[in-house]
Amino acid sequence: MRFCHIAPVPHLDLVQHQSTHLTLAHLAAEDTAYCEFYKEQGKRPNTVNIMDNSGFEMFKAGMPNFPPDELVGLAKKVDADYIVIPDYPDMPSMVGIDDARRYAPIFKSEGFGTFFVPQSTKGDVEDLILSFAFAASNPLIDYIGISILAVPHAYNCEKGNNLQRFMCRWKFMNELRSRGLLQLAKDNDKLIHFLGMVDGPNEIALCKDFGIDTWDSSSAVWAGLNGLEFDNSPTGLFDGKFEKHVDFQAKVEDNTLVQLAKHNMDYINELVRGINEV
Repeated sequence: MRFCHIAPVPHLDLVQHQSTHLTLAHLAAEDTAYCEFYKEQGKRPNTVNIMDNSGFEMFKAGMPNFPPDELVGLAKKVDADYIVIPDYPDMPSMVGIDDARRYAPIFKSEGFGTFFVPQSTKGDVEDLILSFAFAASNPLIDYIGISILAVPHAYNCEKGNNLQRFMCRWKFMNELRSRGLLQLAKDNDKLIHFLGMVDGPNEIALCKDFGIDTWDSSSAVWAGLNGLEFDNSPTGLFDGKFEKHVDFQAKVEDNTLVQLAKHNMDYINELVRGINEV
């Protein structure tokens, strides 16, 4: 597994030299320096850069999806390897599948790998599984992203119950494995990515046996910059997810908080290192 930390733009120095990066379309569209930073990171050997469609950020802000026709141009600006196909939280699986059939050939023709995020309406686990099955079997798809939003939505626990939210992706991956769909994805050479992190860094240990290739989160940096330290509670964050949305323009002058962000990053990096050494 390779882990990708995400940081506000004024603190990108915290995430340089990672082996995996996830860039956000809405930031790439408005910030040339942001693009140049990630383009430079992409020059390092064996570095993977995923151009995200900012679906999570747009949904949480109550805004429409980022224009998908602009993703190829932005991906070129940051020298991305993969582009995340448009996904639609709380929409039926066929909405995303139809867009995958439309945009995946375009992205591939431009030289990019394709990244698909399974989705469903709230409470519809079976439709979410169907969406994953599509990606696991379709030759147009290279990467499958397991969403911090879609899975809790499917289990009706995205809000109001931190324990259930913490467990839901573990539950979902077990369901996929029991139906042979994780094996199908592996047999078809699909990469698996976990998008974001729910109620604590120990979700990494909880889900360590599912063959996850990459994982991204702003949790370590954003919690630290806001004075929250990962701890020895069962989830690694006693009160669960820090619910204040990331301010990607936040600049923290207090070096104590910057060091706390680094401490949280080290916590996650040690978890990942331990899994990779087994």
